[in-house]
Amino acid sequence: MSEHSTSEATDIAGLSVAVLGGTGDQGRGLARRFALAGHTVHLGSRNAERAEKVARTLSEGEAAPIDVRGLDNAAAAEAGDIVIIAVPWEGHRELLEELAGPLSGKIVVDCVNPLGFDKRGPYALDVAEGSAAQQAAEVLPDSRVTAAFHHVSAVVLLDPEVEEVDLDVLVLGEDREATDVVRALAERIPGVRGVFGGRLRNAHQVEALTANLIAINRRYKTHSGIRITGL
Repeated sequence: MSEHSTSEATDIAGLSVAVLGGTGDQGRGLARRFALAGHTVHLGSRNAERAEKVARTLSEGEAAPIDVRGLDNAAAAEAGDIVIIAVPWEGHRELLEELAGPLSGKIVVDCVNPLGFDKRGPYALDVAEGSAAQQAAEVLPDSRVTAAFHHVSAVVLLDPEVEEVDLDVLVLGEDREATDVVRALAERIPGVRGVFGGRLRNAHQVEALTANLIAINRRYKTHSGIRITGL
C-alpha cells in the first residue's frame, strides 16, 4: 500500500465527528460529506437551537438518511471523537479557550484561515503564534492538534450534483497517528486524497494559500482546489 493511501490502513468508520462553527458554509459542507460517509456528526454552534435547525435542514435535504445532530459548541466538543474547528478567525482563540476542557485528549482539526479583505482582494493576516493552527496548539496543550481542510470549497461540498470532490487535503501536525486519522477522514469524501503536509510550523503558508485560491475563484468564476503531483 502506498504511503498516501490511508483509508484502508486507518479504520475510522466508527468515529463520530464534531464540527464547531458548523452552521457556517464550510462547517455545513464538511458535516454533510462526513454524514454521507456514514459518520455521526455533531454540529456545534453558540446557539444550540440554530444548530438543531441546520442539522434538520441537512438531514431533510438528502435522499438517504444521515445522522446529523445539532448542539451547542461545548456539547458538540464533548460528543465528537474528532473535532473540527470551523469558526470565524475573529472568535478562534476565545472559543478554544472556553473549550480546552472538553477538547482535552481529542484529535482537533483546525481549518481556520486568518484572512483579511480590502479593495485589492483577499490577503493573509499576521498571526502572533505563526498560524491559526499554532494558536490552537498553544491554547490546547492537552489536545492532539492538526490542521486540514483549508482549501475545500463549501459550495462544492454542499452541491448535491457533485459526487466526487477533485482535491488533495493537506494535513499538518506533530502527532503522526493523529495526522493519519485526519488523512483517512479526508478520504471519506469521494475523490479526496489526504496528504501529509508537514508539521504545524508549516501551517501559515497553507492557511495563506487560501487567499490565492479565492483570487483565482473570483478571476475565473470557479471553485478551485489543489492537487499534489508525484505521489
